[in-house]
Amino acid sequence: MKKENIWYVCIAVAIGLLVGYLIFGTNTAKTAPVEHDHGAEMASEQMWTCSMHPQIMQPEPGDCPICGMDLIPAHSSGEGLAQAQIRMTPNAMALAGVETITVGMGSSDNGGRARLSGKVAVNQESDAVQSAYFDGRIEKLNVNFEGEEVKRGQLLATIYAPELVSAQQELITAANLKSTQPALYTAVRNKLKLWKLSDAQIDQIEKSGQVRQNFPVHANVSGVVSGILVEEGDYIKTGSPLVRVANLNTVWAIFDAYENQLALFEKGQILKVNSKAYPNESFDAKISFVDPILNNNSRTLEVRASLDNRKGLLKPGMFVTAEVELSQKVGKTLQIPESAVLWTGKRSVVYVKPNPGEAVFEMREVQLGNLVNGNYVVDSGLESGEEIVAKGTFTVDAAAQLQGKKSMMNPSGGVSMTGHEGHGQVNTDMDFPSGMKTDFKGILENYLKLKDALVASNEKEARQFAKKGAEESEKVVGMQMGPKEKTYFSTLTNHFLDMSNESSLVGQREKFVLLSEQMVEIGNQMQGMGQTIYVQKCPMANKNEGANWLSLEKEIRNPYYGEDMLTCGSIVHVIN
Repeated sequence: MKKENIWYVCIAVAIGLLVGYLIFGTNTAKTAPVEHDHGAEMASEQMWTCSMHPQIMQPEPGDCPICGMDLIPAHSSGEGLAQAQIRMTPNAMALAGVETITVGMGSSDNGGRARLSGKVAVNQESDAVQSAYFDGRIEKLNVNFEGEEVKRGQLLATIYAPELVSAQQELITAANLKSTQPALYTAVRNKLKLWKLSDAQIDQIEKSGQVRQNFPVHANVSGVVSGILVEEGDYIKTGSPLVRVANLNTVWAIFDAYENQLALFEKGQILKVNSKAYPNESFDAKISFVDPILNNNSRTLEVRASLDNRKGLLKPGMFVTAEVELSQKVGKTLQIPESAVLWTGKRSVVYVKPNPGEAVFEMREVQLGNLVNGNYVVDSGLESGEEIVAKGTFTVDAAAQLQGKKSMMNPSGGVSMTGHEGHGQVNTDMDFPSGMKTDFKGILENYLKLKDALVASNEKEARQFAKKGAEESEKVVGMQMGPKEKTYFSTLTNHFLDMSNESSLVGQREKFVLLSEQMVEIGNQMQGMGQTIYVQKCPMANKNEGANWLSLEKEIRNPYYGEDMLTCGSIVHVIN
């Protein structure tokens, strides 16, 4: 009985404790938060933003309405971070395809290869210019278009030459006197020979006793017409170029090699050349020239190789790549993937993850050596064991730009986020007058048409839209605004005018680089225009320094190369 009583007592105590907990514990839970109501109010004031789209500002956590990333506290993303650092959430990294690797040592032995990019060009050693040997007028041109094949001795043009008419009359007269004045007769014949008339032609004139009005011009070499330099009816002088004929049995492949690759190349070296047109076929090329003078702007030098093109597969202007085997055994070197590097012309930068356990990235400048098997040799700036961004580097850099951090195109940072006062808008150094967005849309419309003309390689339309863009921009310059803002649009006007005065497609595309940079600068200040503008970039444009442009479509349509590299590029920034 005693044992049973003990069990009853234990059960009763347990039930009592449970009831007491439910009564008093619940009351405590209800009354305890009274002390934290102020904290809840403070928390309710916390604003949430997107690491990729800082213009988004919401009073509660959730997903970004633009990209779907997790929102982060507006003030906490930058706390404790250096100016060169950026924080990203795991979800943001996953959506952006950001991947990291640990830097390690790699082997650069005799099996290593360096890669170059370049173009096929006409072999100037076999490029002949057919010139006129006498003054006259083009009566008939027998070549109709560039690319037409001609044979040696083929008739290229017929020329009316008054001087030859007089010289023929002298020959007919001297022929009647050749028995008494042989020296005069010989001199007249030699004069005609200097004008490239053959002995058979001279004999025919002498035999017939009739003066010819028009004289033929025959091709000196066989090849393909690479340039027609005159038109029918043109008056020409002795030595004037008529037609350019290129022998495409051999062509050049011209590459730009970086300064640190100079030791890899020497005359007579064999390269393996590949083209997108023939992905399963490679061509042997022998280096015939290494430029002794370095380009100070791009820090590159020209490497030229000759290719056998008797099959006619390689066309001038075609993009090609080449690989060269490294002749020296370098041993173990620190290497990083090519995709990890961002080039800014003179600088190369990567994004390092200082703390492996935290999604914080830091921009760092590095010094690179040769490109070996898709990896750059690191001369300085990184150490073995450090973690870097290997994929999605452009996305990380774009996020840094939007958050006002140091980035590839903005090494000093400077753009900052406001708190509640700015409602998440990006602070700017420019104060544009009201109505400026409407005027900028007119400029943007002509810019986009200009961009499309370059995509279509239509230099005539490009000049027209550049001129209209200059007119629209000039109207804005006349508006009331600060000196800094006026300077921006004055510079923009000058860039449009420079393009409108440029007749060559190559020159237009070179000037489009500066015009686009100015448009991007101004466009970044025009938040909330009611449309999404994509900042796109081609890493190969501007002599491999990279160049941006604006577009309303996500799809890449490259204005710097047109059909040659239509889809080369990526989206690096979005203006909403």
